Parts: sequence; structure tokens; C-alpha cells
Amino acid sequence: MLLALGMVIVFVSCIGGFVVSGGNPISLVHAGEIMIICGIGLGILVVSSPTSVLIGLKIDILKAFKGGIASKEKFIDLLVLLYELFMLGRRKGTPALDEHVSDPQNSSIFTKYPSFLNDAGLVEFLCNSLRPIVDGRCKPAEIGGILKAELNSREAEAGRSIKAIEMISDALPGVGIVAAVLGIINTMSNLEDPSSVGAKVAAALSGTFLGIFLAYGIGIPLGRLVSLNQTQEFLYYHIVERSVSGFATGLSPIMAVEIGRRSLDNLIQPSADELEEKCKDAAKGG
Repeated sequence: MLLALGMVIVFVSCIGGFVVSGGNPISLVHAGEIMIICGIGLGILVVSSPTSVLIGLKIDILKAFKGGIASKEKFIDLLVLLYELFMLGRRKGTPALDEHVSDPQNSSIFTKYPSFLNDAGLVEFLCNSLRPIVDGRCKPAEIGGILKAELNSREAEAGRSIKAIEMISDALPGVGIVAAVLGIINTMSNLEDPSSVGAKVAAALSGTFLGIFLAYGIGIPLGRLVSLNQTQEFLYYHIVERSVSGFATGLSPIMAVEIGRRSLDNLIQPSADELEEKCKDAAKGG
């Protein structure tokens, strides 16, 4: 919602200032210039990005318009879910976690937290994090390194969307110049009609304007927002990585999730008392 509002402010400020200065907004609209800039920009994006990046870019932009997916309630759900899993592992041994890790969609614990269960990537990461503990395939001290390696790989993959936005934002001013040069060529090849020169030059310059405007008014801010959203989203993964690593090395369940709680920003971080109360309620319910 804020993204749409910001775009409206950018457009209204730019076009409104132009109108107040005596300009005619219709003079900024030239189909040929728009086609050149948007077409070349789209072509550059397609040429430079594999299908997986284009799909990820679409998803990230949709998330940006929705305001991201991070919320305090979902963070609390994740921490309490981890606490329940760790308590089960402490009471009955880590093999007891196998039925939940193997089939989270039908797990009596996972299904209590639909906000978490609906995030397929996060569910997969948590289950993959717990499997080495359940199976006993590695030493507790090795879990942290394994999870950090997987998390680094996921972050690098997600960052490709940001790089694609940055790349097209850097290219758009140059594409605007290309459109302007083509407009000047068109003008110079029709000098026999002096009355049309001014309009053709204005059309050419509108190409430069559009390229710069899209880059600095839309592209760069959008890339920044996607980056911030991804940083917030990966807090969930960092909580899992740090909490599971702590539990694997012998921390009590409440201390393991406390490490995760302290990983959060102040604005979305539940208090220690709030988290402890939620964990106690979950333990009573179990």
C-alpha cells in the first residue's frame, strides 16, 4: 500500500510541478518514445535474467506492493513453535521430532501455527535444519555451520532480484538517451517542415526525461524496498538457524528461542516476558 502511495506522490509531484510551471502534460506523452524505452528496458531484463530470476522478481514486486510479509505475530508464532518442538525433543528425545519433520502439513504442532505453515520455504528450511539432529548424522557443534551455509545460499539466490532491479535502473537513463537520439535523428531528417521541428525535439527530450524518471523515481526506490523486505523476511530464517544451533549444542528450549528473539528489530521484537508467557500457554495446551 505504501509503495503505491509513494508512486502516486512521485507522479503527482513531478507532473504537477510541470503543470504549475506552465507545461502541458500531454506534451510528455509520445507513444514512440515510450515504446522505445519500455521495450528496450524489458528486453535488457529478459536478456540478462534467467527464468528463475524473472519469476523471483515478479514475486518480490508483488510482495512489495502488499507491504512485505513480515509481522510481529508471525515471529511470535515461529518462536513458540520452536519452543514446542524443542520441549518435545528434550522430553522424549530428538527421534520424537521425526513425525513432525517428515510430514509438517499433518503435524499436531505445525498445524497450530498456520502463518508459519503457509510459508513453504521457511517450513522446508526448518525441517531441513532439524533432520540432522533427528537422524544423528552430524555432531551438534557442526549444525551451525551447515545451517549458515544453506542460509547464505538462499540469501544469495534471493538477492538476484535486487541485482536485476538495480541493473535495469542503471540502464534506463542510457536507454532514455537512445530514445532522445533517435528522436533527434527523426527531427533532422524532416527539416523541410520547420513548423514540426519544435514538437519533434520536445518528443525527443521527453525520452530522456522518461528514462531518468523511471530510474530514479521508480526503479531505485523499488529496489531498495525489495531489499528491505528481503532483510525482514530472512529474519525468520536467521531465527531458525540460531535457535536450532543453540538447542543442538545443549541450550534449554527457552534459551534457544531467546537467542532467536534477540535477533529481531526492536519494532517487532516481543518482550522476554511476552514470549515466556506465550511459551507457557503453548506448553499447557500441549
